[in-house]
Amino acid sequence: MINKIQKLINKKNKSKIVSLSTYSKNMSSIIDNYCDLVLVGDSLGSVLYNFKSTRSVTLDMMIEHSKSVKMGIKKSLFVVDMPFKTYRNSKEALKNAKKIMSNTKCDAVKLEGGKKIINIIKNLIKNKIPVMGHLGILPQSHIGKFKYKGKNLIERNRILNDAKLLESAGVFSIVLECIETKLAKEITNTIKIPTIGIGASEYCDGQILVLDDLLGLNPINARFVKKYSNLKKVINKAVSNFTKDVKKKKFPKKKHSY
Repeated sequence: MINKIQKLINKKNKSKIVSLSTYSKNMSSIIDNYCDLVLVGDSLGSVLYNFKSTRSVTLDMMIEHSKSVKMGIKKSLFVVDMPFKTYRNSKEALKNAKKIMSNTKCDAVKLEGGKKIINIIKNLIKNKIPVMGHLGILPQSHIGKFKYKGKNLIERNRILNDAKLLESAGVFSIVLECIETKLAKEITNTIKIPTIGIGASEYCDGQILVLDDLLGLNPINARFVKKYSNLKKVINKAVSNFTKDVKKKKFPKKKHSY
């Protein structure tokens, strides 16, 4: 039987990969029907906890949300972000990756960066921890306003070389975040593993968004987000109707009482 990671790799150049990031069982049990890959991203820091960056997200936060998400997953490949300051060296990374894998029963972990952390990634893979890469904008390292990557030749070459390094180290896929279109296309055509884009053009092998963003729950106006629903409006209406019913003594009725 082909495992989930190999199934994902086999989609390269054949069919687009659908990926979403979410943080609870209620949501994962819905998106599992549609996704190839479900990620618990450290974006939960800003989406759920209102942190200014992902740097305040702890290992325990990631593990607890991932345990919830895992309950809703039956078929999708399940990946968990390693948060800031949990993979500063090979020993720390291996200890924390093992903790994530054993507690959440995920299929793989995701780390941000290329050449700087290549030996850390190699050590994880050597110890049978599957790794997903992440290049372009690296939220854990990024300070200030988000700007797309690949604007100049030096930056383009560095990101392309990082992608090749990650592939040779044994990562099974790479997230490309906010990378210039031509560069995203070149990386996708150069490496043999799938690229998953977020703000990195149609040329990637797949796409990922944060579920709360596409549902219109999160007040984000990033260029790479398409809002497919306005759940804020739906929730407002439901809560408004509940409020009216309570005040007018229409709820609860007999059928809602014991």
